[in-house]
Amino acid sequence: MVERIAAGWLAAASLQAVFDALEEGGEEARAVGGSVRNTLLGVPVTDIDISTTNRPEEVVRRIKAAGLRAVPTGIEHGTVTVVSDHAAYEITTLREDVETHGRHATVRFGRDWLKDAERRDFTMNALFVDRTGVLFDPVGGLDDLKARRVRFIGDPSARIREDYLRILRFFRFHAQYGVGELDKVGLHAAIEGRDGLRRLSAERIGLEMRKLVSAPGAAETLGLMADIGILEIVLAGIARIVDFNNLRRLDAVADETRAPAVGLAALAGFVDEDIDRISDRMRLSNAERKRMMGALHVADRAGRPDDRLSAKELVYRHGRTAAVD
Repeated sequence: MVERIAAGWLAAASLQAVFDALEEGGEEARAVGGSVRNTLLGVPVTDIDISTTNRPEEVVRRIKAAGLRAVPTGIEHGTVTVVSDHAAYEITTLREDVETHGRHATVRFGRDWLKDAERRDFTMNALFVDRTGVLFDPVGGLDDLKARRVRFIGDPSARIREDYLRILRFFRFHAQYGVGELDKVGLHAAIEGRDGLRRLSAERIGLEMRKLVSAPGAAETLGLMADIGILEIVLAGIARIVDFNNLRRLDAVADETRAPAVGLAALAGFVDEDIDRISDRMRLSNAERKRMMGALHVADRAGRPDDRLSAKELVYRHGRTAAVD
């Protein structure tokens, strides 16, 4: 039986115009990754990525010929951003790895959908759909998605050596989409490769950690990461797992519990120096640093038995955001 998905984003005239341009003359194009995964899970779709058999320069030529806008955002790696009726789509030529060396691999462009799928991280991220919604599942991602199981494609250790950020992505995707225990083979590979996290840039760690602390299953996942020594490497310090758990118990009360700055402050902010360390280590913005400091200071003030302020007084003296946080 042919699996299909029905989604408003797939039927959008702006996207169908992109398919028209890319598929002329027998070439192929399919949506891939998060848009397909999220549609099948019933969660919002924010970005739409397209894979195609067209080479990058041909993508640009076809898009311009169709009267659409092409932006060569990563054309040397095969990626072109296309703007169609004010909607942006990222178009990437099918690729296969020739040589891997950390985050950046030597790739060649190709026409093999399986080889393109095999160079991705998790099976649930290697699902494709054509313009009519027909689903293509070259690496068994659909069964994993239905089971809410985050599983590496191929050898987890090899996938991690290609890019150590995939360790954090493994935990983040489980916290966001997973159910039950983590995949044991993937978990073992993450533990074995954890020292590789020390090689990652602050910006990349910060981007993943912001998403992780905001995820629905963050509390349990971060607790496991602390138990196996990964969180200490990421934070360069001790985590306050109990405090973070207490914060997330208030999810039904206030949306602020899922704000990355608040989550990171609860997770690692004992004193001002901790906030400074985390902000520097993850390249947080000045606004995020300020918010974390505000939450820490007001929490300290509100917790003094001999000098406890009412909620109104906290808001008056420190502002609504810091008081709520």
